[in-house]
Amino acid sequence: MSDLRRYGGRKLKDNQVKQQARPKRNNYYANDNKKSYNKNNYQARGRRPMPRRKPSSVKIIPLGGLGQIGMNITAFECNNQILIVDCGLAFPDEDMLGIDLVIPDITYLKDNASKIRGLVITHGHEDHIGAIPYFEKELNVPIYATKLTMALIENKLKEHGILNNVERHVVTHGDKVKLGIFNVEFIKTNHSIADAAALAITTPAGVIVHTGDFKIDHTPLFGEAIDLARFAELGSKGVLALMADSTNVERQGYTPSEKNVGKRLDNLFAEHLKGRMIIATFASNVDRVQHIINSAHKYGRKVAVEGRSMVNIIATASELGYIKIPKNTLIETDQIKNYPDDQIVLITTGSQGETMAALSRMANSTHRKVSIVPSDTIIFSSSPIPGNEKNISKIMNELALKGAQIVFEDTHVSGHACREELRLIYALTKPKYAIPVHGEYRHLMRHRELAIEMGIPKENAFVLAEGDVLELNKRQGKIAGKVQAGGILVDGLGVGDVGNIVLNDRKLLSQNGLIIATVTLQKHGNMILAGPDIVSRGFVYVRESESLMEGARDVARDAVEECLERNITDWARIKTKIKDELSNYIWKKTKRNPMILPIITEV
Repeated sequence: MSDLRRYGGRKLKDNQVKQQARPKRNNYYANDNKKSYNKNNYQARGRRPMPRRKPSSVKIIPLGGLGQIGMNITAFECNNQILIVDCGLAFPDEDMLGIDLVIPDITYLKDNASKIRGLVITHGHEDHIGAIPYFEKELNVPIYATKLTMALIENKLKEHGILNNVERHVVTHGDKVKLGIFNVEFIKTNHSIADAAALAITTPAGVIVHTGDFKIDHTPLFGEAIDLARFAELGSKGVLALMADSTNVERQGYTPSEKNVGKRLDNLFAEHLKGRMIIATFASNVDRVQHIINSAHKYGRKVAVEGRSMVNIIATASELGYIKIPKNTLIETDQIKNYPDDQIVLITTGSQGETMAALSRMANSTHRKVSIVPSDTIIFSSSPIPGNEKNISKIMNELALKGAQIVFEDTHVSGHACREELRLIYALTKPKYAIPVHGEYRHLMRHRELAIEMGIPKENAFVLAEGDVLELNKRQGKIAGKVQAGGILVDGLGVGDVGNIVLNDRKLLSQNGLIIATVTLQKHGNMILAGPDIVSRGFVYVRESESLMEGARDVARDAVEECLERNITDWARIKTKIKDELSNYIWKKTKRNPMILPIITEV
């Protein structure tokens, strides 16, 4: 019996005794209701309960693109690493006099440059790639984008002379890129430019889906339809947050397919067999350009391209195979005169009424190569960007005065999702949090309402402002702070050297004009040697206001003499006296308030 023991009335071997005497290890973890697994039992045996692990969090920091259309850039920060999505520009408002571009303030990124792992781009529109050269000059971060998007970025880097300095990686839809702790998947979407992508960003806190600018087009002209199946797969596995396009959230239903525009354009070609056709559209709308080329070839017309951005994008897209131009179809603008008008199509920029665009110069009779004639048919194949309606109307009126026929109905479809498309994306991804992006404030608010309708709790639907720091994890989301954000003004070669003070001066000059008062004083003496002379710019026409100008001279002279009599030699005080006296005089006489600039010299 030395090798056997009695157990439960039976004889068992040692190993059998051990198996019977101890519950199976798995029983401890079977479920909470069984006695074999009880937290109190662990404590009684001297075992410490497992500490509750704090969930990982991710910070989402929009540095642009919210509350406006344009300047899209968002930073994702987790475990001291940063991923950046898009880096676009905005075009100046009417009150930004003399400003060329507005780019995002990246002070926060410069302060945390060592944390940045990469710059990922959703598509090739200016409001998503336009600021990249300025960004790369400051930070020099690797860029990841699809083929056409990268080609457009490279054109910009080349213009700024930094192409060879920037690390670039071309990806395709379905690719997954590991950037530090971030894994980024590029998902096929449809937009008004080819190669657009949504992003599935996997972080330790969960998966964030960023749609980029998108619509659901089941019959796109180029490439495949949006990969809805992949959105559904992500939703089935769990999506932490959805950041979706808000541009068309106020529109009911679905955005029409790009093929609808193709049919409309083809019908217009059939209806207008006489005279030239001049079609203005967005330079980046590669699919639309392909429609126009197809119809032109069908009806025996040659195609000329006008506008620098249009020429560059068509050349790039054609080289990469995104636009197919039949042989002997494309001609130079200089060659238009060699063909009858009914054999010509001109594709041009200027659909938004931009002052210096090709169509605007044609309308103003300042274009060197093209003059509008009554037999021309001019098609606006784009929708007005909010704020541009007045400029577009002005151009249309100028073209109509020259006798041209103008067509703008049903010649464009949007590249952005309407409400039902957004509902579908929410239904497929089932996110825990909703973060509307890309839109003005009213768009973001309407998008939040839609997200709540789709089952997102109110406390989980966030309308952010630029610079907000949204911290998310699987338990909760909250705005945890704010960083410096906003727009940097670009004026010529100057970046950031024009601020609110300069803009205010420009506004004052544009509204009321300028008066310059110059006076020459004796050095170390109290005597006026010359002046004061009064110069007016943008205030009044001097030859017709001689009495006003003479009175202004007297007022300025009296102000200087008063200062000299009181032994005031400080130039700043003398200038202030001149400015105050002239301002009072001019206001009484004209009820205007021009900028007054006193200038003092000593001899």
